Amino acid sequence: MNATEIKTNHTKYNLQSWSKQKGLNPIAVEKGEGIYFWDYDGSRYTDMSSQLVNLNVGFGCRPIIDAIKEQAEKFCFVGPSYACESRSKLAEMVVDLMPDNIAKVFFTNGGADANENAIKMARMYTGRKKVFSRYRSYHGSTFGAGNLTGEPRRYPLEPGIPGFVKFFDPYMYRDNLPFASEKEYSEYYVNKLREQVVYEGPDTVAAIVMETITGSNGIIIPPEGYLAGVRRICDEFGIMMICDEVMAGFGRTGKMFAFENFGVKPDIVSFAKGVTCGYVQLGGVAVSRKIADYFDDNVLQCGLTYSGHPLACAAGVACLNYYKDNDILGNVNKSGKVLGEILEELKAKHKCVGDVRYIGLFSAVELVKDKATREPLVPYGGDELGVMGGIIGKLKAKKFMTYSHENMILVCPPLIITPEQLREEMVKLDEVLACLLYTSPSPRDS
Repeated sequence: MNATEIKTNHTKYNLQSWSKQKGLNPIAVEKGEGIYFWDYDGSRYTDMSSQLVNLNVGFGCRPIIDAIKEQAEKFCFVGPSYACESRSKLAEMVVDLMPDNIAKVFFTNGGADANENAIKMARMYTGRKKVFSRYRSYHGSTFGAGNLTGEPRRYPLEPGIPGFVKFFDPYMYRDNLPFASEKEYSEYYVNKLREQVVYEGPDTVAAIVMETITGSNGIIIPPEGYLAGVRRICDEFGIMMICDEVMAGFGRTGKMFAFENFGVKPDIVSFAKGVTCGYVQLGGVAVSRKIADYFDDNVLQCGLTYSGHPLACAAGVACLNYYKDNDILGNVNKSGKVLGEILEELKAKHKCVGDVRYIGLFSAVELVKDKATREPLVPYGGDELGVMGGIIGKLKAKKFMTYSHENMILVCPPLIITPEQLREEMVKLDEVLACLLYTSPSPRDS
């Protein structure tokens, strides 16, 4: 098929996620290598979002490709009740990367069903039903994960499932509260959360679920002491602390898992994306020893046909080895330092940039109408004029490929990007932001 045929079939037969279907004009991708991909006309694009913040090692990673081929030659599939080498190896590798309280893994197909099964296990283990999660969060779009989600993508699922309780997350830039330190700010939010748990009945709460660092909703990094405070609440009332590491895990923040930056040990960790970098879809739930021991004598009421798919697990083994063998964490910290410096320069330079937030290669640029008032460039939950789409279209014209959410531009490139490549690409973002000083953002570009 040529590019025209591919695009025609895509729009004629495929329902594209999170999109009005009329007028779609997708890029037909012919090949990819490293941080770049090419269309059928030979134009080269730079992937500055790691696709959906999952393609951590970029396109064309040979060790992962070879591992998939090797497994396919043996067998492509065997059910989860059978033991297979790739599944066994990957489970051990994941547990070894986790804190010492984590003992076992249940593999899923992706992040949404990882979160579904995480809350299911928490409910089974505790015998409680209520689950707390934050407003500015995204945990997936399946029914359970969608109810766990706090932002507007949960609305089509409402009225939702009873027992899902939302609480506010600390968002220092947008809150603009008069605290002298991050520690005071954290204490305020931890105390409010504890108060809410008390009001809901502590003995009814199974889990508190958080993206360790909020992802698509703005790379909101918890202030000093916040996660430790949540950990104390969980310990006080026997609540399971669940860290959603689907986006932030596997090196994205400069640590293998984001919670390592804050000195806490979750009871349950959900993961996906970076475990295989999307070469084959895979997710999972890592649980503590006490939860694992519970299921020695109680039936684990969780099951998926493709749990621990051999091809996916083979990709995962190769992927985790690649992180280690190529010092990916070292590169994230080196390139992440450069990214942070550039983002601070953009913040100082451009009137439309209210805030920049970054850790490792996990970052967002928050756009505002006015730096003094911090009024968002587009209102929460709505962008009727397609302002942010227009900005993303301008970046696309420069072959800088990323996406936006609310009034944020995500900058989350593959973890293999070099400082030199970063500097080259971020010039394009600088140029687009400069245009916003003089002209109103155009309607959504196709």
